[in-house]
Amino acid sequence: MKKILLSSIIVIIGIVFLGRLSYLQIFSYTPDLSDDPAIKRIYDYPERGYIYDRNGKLLVGNDPAYDVMVIPREVKAFDTLEFCSLLNLEYPKLIKELTKARHYSPRLPSVLVPQLSKEDYARLQEKMRHYNGFYIQKRSLRYYDTNAGANVLGYISEVNERDLANNPNYVQGELTGRTGVETVYEDTLRGRKGIQYIQKDRFNRDIGKYKDGALDVLPEQGKEITLTIDKDLQEYGEKLMHGKWGGIVAIEPATGEILTMISGPTYDPSLLVGRKRSANYTRLYNDSIAKPTFDRSISFEKSPGSPFKAINALIALQVGAVTPTTAFTCHHGFYIGRSKKGCHCGGGPRNLNSGIYLSCNAYFVGAYKKIFEQFPSNAEAMDAWEGHVRSFGLGSYLGSDLHTGRRGSVPSTELYNKWYGEGDKRWSATTTYSNAIGQGEVNVTPIQLANMTAAIANRGHYYTPHIIKKIEGKDIDIPKFTERKNTTIDRKHFEPVVQGMADVYHKGTARYVQIPDIDIAGKTGTVENFMVIDSVRTQLTDNSVFVAFAPVKNPKIAIAVYIQNGYYGSRYAGHIASLIIEKYIKGEISRKDLEKRMLERTLEREYAKPYSGEEFKINEYDWSKDAIKYQTEAIKDK
Repeated sequence: MKKILLSSIIVIIGIVFLGRLSYLQIFSYTPDLSDDPAIKRIYDYPERGYIYDRNGKLLVGNDPAYDVMVIPREVKAFDTLEFCSLLNLEYPKLIKELTKARHYSPRLPSVLVPQLSKEDYARLQEKMRHYNGFYIQKRSLRYYDTNAGANVLGYISEVNERDLANNPNYVQGELTGRTGVETVYEDTLRGRKGIQYIQKDRFNRDIGKYKDGALDVLPEQGKEITLTIDKDLQEYGEKLMHGKWGGIVAIEPATGEILTMISGPTYDPSLLVGRKRSANYTRLYNDSIAKPTFDRSISFEKSPGSPFKAINALIALQVGAVTPTTAFTCHHGFYIGRSKKGCHCGGGPRNLNSGIYLSCNAYFVGAYKKIFEQFPSNAEAMDAWEGHVRSFGLGSYLGSDLHTGRRGSVPSTELYNKWYGEGDKRWSATTTYSNAIGQGEVNVTPIQLANMTAAIANRGHYYTPHIIKKIEGKDIDIPKFTERKNTTIDRKHFEPVVQGMADVYHKGTARYVQIPDIDIAGKTGTVENFMVIDSVRTQLTDNSVFVAFAPVKNPKIAIAVYIQNGYYGSRYAGHIASLIIEKYIKGEISRKDLEKRMLERTLEREYAKPYSGEEFKINEYDWSKDAIKYQTEAIKDK
């Protein structure tokens, strides 16, 4: 009986195994060809998707390029001297790349020399039959139809070991997006590579497609995308930033679409294409002074200065601390205890309107104190104030589709309790008065300033700033970009603040930068600028800040301009903002003299001041098609 039972179990197990094997062989078997030495895989890399601006103008396309590939186990003795000469390659570099390819895989192809030019390809193709184990693979490289927008568009480069480990869809030698739009929309732009399986005989010769190509995969080209960026505006803004450091961001208030996003200094994006990409990037990245690879439009955190006064005015109105007619007297400044702090408004009584258009420090410190008086404790007042400020998107990443950025900072009760201790007697509005004039612990980025301005232009709401408009001809439908975000300020309180900002142009601090036939609301800012030099906190030339939107009644553009060491708000930032607004709304510039000044004037001497103990020189590289971009470097005086 036991023998029968044991035999039965063995027979049943055998039948189950045979059944499963039959099923796998007949119905669901997909061979793994990656380790089969008799099968060669040839990848067909698709073109990356094209990138267009909001008006359908090409920003990024593709050019053909060629990679020299190697399969290490198939390499036979060859004339290395001639090979290196053909490829303009040094012998140690050849050995290094061959060793690297062998370590990756003796059987799988690796890139030996990437991105040959058409000329190099034509010269090499005739002689490739002499080099066993080597072949040429066609691919496409990025072509830039603009010399602007490097910080927006980003660049692509070969995948590294980390990419290969994290994403099984990549293979050695493939290209991937590294920064900007190229990395954010990598999955959309890259497409899907094709694969051909080639059968080999026992002499390692190609004899045709494996299974007549039944398992081959056709490539799929990457999808084209349309950005919200205006190509002409981006190029014009970068020319205006010639010789200046800072950031500019312009947004369409009704949608949150980013019209331009400028970082200065910058570089021509075509520098990071081709065989010289690595050397060019190293040079740009190692410029520790000008930092052309640092995107100041979204990562440059500084005090907002006087534009932040508009937020304090709105908060004061919302909590009932002031009305539009509430006045504070300016004694050419204001007192904190026995210490007098300065103001440049001219002195006298100031209400909300004149406080804004004359940018009176005394008015806003008075209003800030009144805000605190509306609450039982300083902690509750600070909590309420912080909540209102954050409702404008400050102190956050905004949730945009940009690849990087900084969140800025908004002070809190927790922060001041940590600094001064808990309790109403430890800190107060007087202790934190710098927040009233945009200098204290508040830090913002240019994109946050632009978004704040868009919220004011919309009278209390904004849409998440974003850079994608269409994917393959279809409008985006991403809820976080189309969902309206309301501030905590009632709509009725915006009109008196907007009127004050409009009067900044009519009779205030920006009255000399008006644009014919365009009504603008704006706010100038002059921000104190400090730098630690030889362990000493040293004051440098003030930063120039300006925010504005236009037209006042039906805003088409909201803009923030932040210029490092740019003196007062209207001197550089105000003029540049007005030119960009006019360019966008009218399509042309009527104030040619102003345009000429802003295009020609630079601030290199201001940027050299912190390095007065060193020899500071400006190196000019012809990196762009239409304008010289600046790279700076400090060389220690020996």
